[in-house]
Formats: sequence, structure tokens, C-alpha cells
Amino acid sequence: MSTAKLELTASAPRGLADLLARELESLGATDVRERATGVGFTGSLEVAYRACLWSRIANRVFLELAQLEARDAEALHAAVRELPWEKHIAEGATLACEFSGRHPAITHSHFGALKVKDAIVDALRERTGHRPDIALERPGVRVHVHASGTRVAVSLDLSGESLHRRGYRTEGGEAPLKENVAAGILMRAGWPELAREGAPFLDPMCGSGTFVIEAALIAADRAPGLLRDYFGFLGWRRHDAALWERLRAEAQERARAGTERLLAGGSRICGSDRDGRAVRLARANARRAGVDALTQFEVRELADVSPDGVRTAGDEQDDYSSPAEGGLVCTNPPYGMRLEDREAAREVHRTLGRVLRERFTGWHAAVLTGAPELGLELGIRARRTHTVWNGAIECRLLRLRIEPEVFRDVDRPKGTARIDPALRDTPGAQMFANRLRKNVRRLHAWAEANDVSCYRLYDADMPEYAFAIDLYRSADSDLAWLYVQEYAAPASIDPEAVRRRRGEAFSVLPEVTGVPPERIHVRTRRRRARGEQYRKLGEAKRFHVVAEGGLRFWVNFEDYLDTGLFLDHRITRARLREAAARKRFLNLFGYTGTATVYAAAGRARSSVTVDLSRTYLDWAQRNLTLNGLASRDHVLVQADCREWLEDARRRRERFDLIFLDPPTFSNSKRMEGVLDTQRDHPRLIEACMDILAPGGLLVFSTNAQRFRLEPSVAEKYDVRDISAETIPEDFARNPKIHRCYEIRARR
Repeated sequence: MSTAKLELTASAPRGLADLLARELESLGATDVRERATGVGFTGSLEVAYRACLWSRIANRVFLELAQLEARDAEALHAAVRELPWEKHIAEGATLACEFSGRHPAITHSHFGALKVKDAIVDALRERTGHRPDIALERPGVRVHVHASGTRVAVSLDLSGESLHRRGYRTEGGEAPLKENVAAGILMRAGWPELAREGAPFLDPMCGSGTFVIEAALIAADRAPGLLRDYFGFLGWRRHDAALWERLRAEAQERARAGTERLLAGGSRICGSDRDGRAVRLARANARRAGVDALTQFEVRELADVSPDGVRTAGDEQDDYSSPAEGGLVCTNPPYGMRLEDREAAREVHRTLGRVLRERFTGWHAAVLTGAPELGLELGIRARRTHTVWNGAIECRLLRLRIEPEVFRDVDRPKGTARIDPALRDTPGAQMFANRLRKNVRRLHAWAEANDVSCYRLYDADMPEYAFAIDLYRSADSDLAWLYVQEYAAPASIDPEAVRRRRGEAFSVLPEVTGVPPERIHVRTRRRRARGEQYRKLGEAKRFHVVAEGGLRFWVNFEDYLDTGLFLDHRITRARLREAAARKRFLNLFGYTGTATVYAAAGRARSSVTVDLSRTYLDWAQRNLTLNGLASRDHVLVQADCREWLEDARRRRERFDLIFLDPPTFSNSKRMEGVLDTQRDHPRLIEACMDILAPGGLLVFSTNAQRFRLEPSVAEKYDVRDISAETIPEDFARNPKIHRCYEIRARR
């Protein structure tokens, strides 16, 4: 068995199969076949053991026992039962079974695993008179069955449990990176070669120390499985204990020699973190991994990190006359998956980029980031970009060489466009510029003729340049701003192509529009967790006054995803002003009160504006005051609109004109339950109609892109779709930007 050729498979984290294939070849594997989720290969039992002991990337190693045809569950049971399980499972051994893949008749993995277990137990009871006990945790033998249609592969899981469990980490800290993913990143970044040259290593946001420890294991030639006391083959009947002990002894000797070599050369494998608890955890993990003598950890702010802090192991001094040169910085900064954390994540990336540019010239860097736009904040063009999956999160690994010629322009106000003049004359930039010039000429003439000072210049006219660009002109000066919203590209689009097109577009914006870079504000419109689009993004608190329809409004380009003035509702607001004379006006989900200002300017008798956000109501008050319209007749109410409507019905309040413009979705913590406009609009409309005075008008508007008005609404009320009439000229390319209806009681 030790020299017989075995059919084996090793699974790998997504994006690392090519590295695993090269690693297995170095361990003696032959006929290596790279697959989407791993690597198939041929090898002896020694090769299989070496893969379990030495693979830094594999999740699991499987020994294939048979390929079977099973059209249904009973056929699976019968086929598995025929296999010679008595050769693999000894009396007294425990068993666990797993089922994966897609089978036309077996659609539940638990059911498939149960049929496999029953077949094995039945076979052993029949042939030996004994049945194995089932142990889900650390069984003596783990059987894995994978289905591809009716074709079924039956294997033994030689690893027993995922090989990323090295045995040194008992706690992972927040959002830990799996050990084998960290090792794959280090290998992708060229650390094995750098380590052989004696290069230093630093993770300035080390958390629980995974990168640092894996870097030390690689540099010391220490097998990642050396600490493990459990593998799936240890309880296997055909396990070759003598072979395994020989391989372990060899690995222990290599680890001893590698550690001595690193110590003699002055190991400089370091990590730092601002969190003292994380640093203590990292030290404990390094001690369990057996690399505490090779690593150094310290509490240090990211902004204070420098090559001077990359210390020789055992040296406790902080100051060095000759800083380390030419090493590797490898780190996994926070991604800001929650919107409220995103700006903090951006700031971390900016700080990291500044530190690298100012202090680590000549070094290599590998930065794992959860969103492509965060990588831009580093201010360094990546030499290579790879897709890496951290669990369920698709990330980008940016491989950098810290040299001035690849530094980006980062001396700009936060949230404004990054302009790269070198891209201005590229064909793509000129093509975009020509299209934008045509829009500027056409829309400028239209805006002048219609007294419009804030309008949309461009809305993904060329799909490969997926931006919405709005121009805002000051009401009090010659200043103008561009508000650029980039539509997030699908994951299938190469991030480097996205970055280049963004750079090409931004490079010509100042020249074509006359707006300087510091007044070009950029936001990314991506698919967000529902309701998050309404949260605050910053704290700049810089507001500007713009004009529309003879009125003035405060706008903000930095702190929110939207500016405070929805330009596509320009005609809708004008219609409300025309209808508001001597009317009692109600503005539900009032946002910054722009519709209320229009109604008040149209001589509404009174108004009530309801919104759940105190911030937006204060903004609405400022807009009313700015136009000299603030008075007791115009009331602002902080409340859940649904609850307020119910209370208003009980109080028998009546309004002559109601504007209902709910968000597509909201799950505010201050609100009971969630609001889904597609689901809830019939109930909202009915509640509004209950308090609409005889002869009154309800204007219902929504920006939900796939909105469909429920037929029951049109059956019960007099409904007129005015969507086409309320789409302004500058939004003509996007007729689905909103839907708008006039609703009245049937006579």
C-alpha cells in the first residue's frame, strides 16, 4: 500500500487551486489536475501523508475508493454496501459520513449521508458481525461521497478535519483569516522566495497574528500539520504508522534546523496592532505554534509603524540606525462591510497607503481588501491583483511594489475625484470627453432657457463608463460642483478595467465641465444591505446653497449618499406648488422638506412634514428658513409615517393635498418592523386616502426600479399615471428613475 499509486483529491480555498497544484507537485504528486475547487492527483501513501502534513493551502485530502453509478437513494445504498469496508474500518473504530454535490434524486445532503452510513453499517454488520459507532467529531474514519449527477465518488477523508486547523489558534479575534488562506496569500506574494533571502516581514494590523505565524512557519520550513494530533487516517485500518512516524520525525528535524538557521540570521518577522488584547492573543498563538522565538509582536498605532520597528527576534530596542530594507508588508485591513464602518475602513486604507509611501520605499506589499474602491485609497497602483475568498467574502489581493513611480495622486480633499493627467489623452478618455461635451452643450442651453441650475449631465450614456454625473451651481456665487455617482461594476468585470475607465473619465471632467477637482465629489452606488442607503456617511458638515424654481436649498456633497435635493423630482415639486394654493398639505417621508418648501411657496394654507429622522427634519427647517417660509403654519413631526397615519385617522385630521414618497425599503432601528414599498404601498395609499379631504389629491411617487402598482389600488381609486409627465429633460435617458401617480377618490 505504501508504494501503490492512489487516486487522490485535495480541496482548496477558492482562488488558490493553482498554488495548491504547484505545492502538491513539490511533494511528489503526479498527474496533477487543477479543478475549480481543488486539485486531483496521483501519488503513493507517502505522498498522501506528506500532503496532510506539509500542505499549507489544502482544506482536505481525499483518497478515492470508488466511482459508482447511482440513479437514486436505494441504488446509492446498494452500491456503497458492496464496497469492501472491512478493509478500511476496524472493529471498534468510529465512523462519520458526508454527502455533497448535486444529485437528481438526492437533494438533501443529510439524507444522502444517512444512506451512505446505513450502507456501510449494514455491510460491516453482515460481514464482521460488528457495527461502528457514529462520531460526528473526530471519527476514526470519515467517508465522503460527492455526486455529479448520478455519478458518485466515494472517498476517505484522510485529513479528518480541515487542514487549516493547525492547532495553534484557540481564538481568532474579530473576523479571523483562515490559516490556509493566509498561507496562500503569502505564497502568492512571493514570501517563500523573500524568506530564503532573509528579508524581513511585517503585518502592521496583525490581529491574532495569523499572517505573522504563517510567515514564520514558511521561513522556518516548519510543517503546518506538525502540531495536529488528529488526522482522518489515524483510525483507518490501512494506516501505516511506521511511515507516518518517519515523516513526522523528518518534519521535526527540518523545523529544528530551520528555526536555528533563522535565529542565527536574526529573524525579523513582526506584527503590530493597536489592540493590546489582539497582540496578547497573537503572542499566545505564536507560542503554541512553536514560533514565539522567531516572531515579535507589539502594540502600535498604524500611523506610527515604520521599518525601524521590524526588529530582530530577541532585540527589545525600538530605535535603529539602519532600518530593514526590501521586506514584505502583508496585511488584511478592515473592509467596513457595514455601511457605518465603511468610512472608517477608508481612513485605515488611506493611513496604510501614506505609511507605505512615506516609509517603506523598496519593499513589497500584499494587501487583502474587501472592496476594489478601498484599494484605491492606498494611493499605490497594484502590480498584480488576484481574487481571494475570505470565507463568503470576495476580496482582492493587491500586490504592490513600493516605488514612487507607481504612487497615485492622493493630495486631494476626502471624497473628491482622483485625477490622473496621464490618462487624459487615452482613446477611452477622449471618447468619454466627446460624449460629455455634447451633453454639456445641449443641456446648458436647455437649462439656461428653463432657469435650471442643478441638473444631470450624464447617466451611463456609454455603458462602459457607468456614472451618473450631476451639476450643481451655487445660488450665491459662480461656484459649481459635480456630484459623480459610480454604479458598482458586476463581479465579473476585471477590477483593473473598472479602475482604468474611472481614471479615464475623471481625467477629463475638469477640462470639459470647468469644475476643478476639489469640487468633484464621488460616491459609489452599489447593491447595499436593504435600508443602508439612507445612513450617514461622514461628518464634514459642509453645506452649500443652490437654487431651483426660484427657491433656495441647502445641499451636502460629503456626508450623505444623496445631496438633499432629488433632481428627478423637479417637475413633481413644481406641480405640487401649483396645486397647493390655500390647501392643507401633508408631506410624508419628508426627507429634507423640499416638497414642503415648494408647497409653502405655492401659498399652502398649512403643512405637516413627517419623517423619522431628526437630522432631515432639521434640514427641512433650515430650507424653510432659507426661503423665509418658516412659521407656525408649517409643522415638522418626527415619527414613523405609518404610525402617524393611524393616529391622524383616529384624530380625524384632513388634508387637501398629500405627497407620499416612501423609501424603497427601510429598516430603521427607530421603526417597528420594516417598510417595503412594493409590498406596503396599497396599505400606505389606503391610509392616506382615509385622511384625504373630499376633492383632495394624493401624489404617490417611488424610485423603486421594479415597482408595479397593485391592481387593487386602481380598482378602488381614480389613479392617473403621470410618470412620463414628471421625468425632466435631463433624465430622459432613464425613464424608470421614478414612478409617479395622482390618486383621487372615485366620485
